[in-house]
Amino acid sequence: MPALVPMIDMLVILVVYMLVHTADYEILPNTKNISIPQSDSESRPRESTVMMITRDTIFVDGQVTAKVADLDAGSAPAFEALRTALSAETQKVAQLRPDDPTAKEVTVMADRTLPYSLLKKIMMAATSADVSKMSLAVIEKERAVAAPNRG
Repeated sequence: MPALVPMIDMLVILVVYMLVHTADYEILPNTKNISIPQSDSESRPRESTVMMITRDTIFVDGQVTAKVADLDAGSAPAFEALRTALSAETQKVAQLRPDDPTAKEVTVMADRTLPYSLLKKIMMAATSADVSKMSLAVIEKERAVAAPNRG
């Protein structure tokens, strides 16, 4: 029985360590059908409303909002559906954090092959929904570790 006490202490320390270090960054939803671009981003993502754009569907916080083909074709109902969903989600966050200036922020997870013309329409919908800031989700590039210089 005395050998069990140090083991329990170590497990408690591990649990506390994991709790502290998992709260340091936001985990974005992952999907296999989106190929996110790579970047040398230095800043960590903040908690925000997530808009995920696959090749055929646009999701706002996990809810289907519009079809990519409809928005790309300039469909007014698709544009309005996206604007309404973004406005509703950012308003919910703003009510939870009234003093936070980043409450109306949106993180866009989009396939790297997404045409810029579609991204521009999405940005226009976000602007009309009073989104204060848009961030593009990227994967951090692997950095090569330089070997120490041995003179």
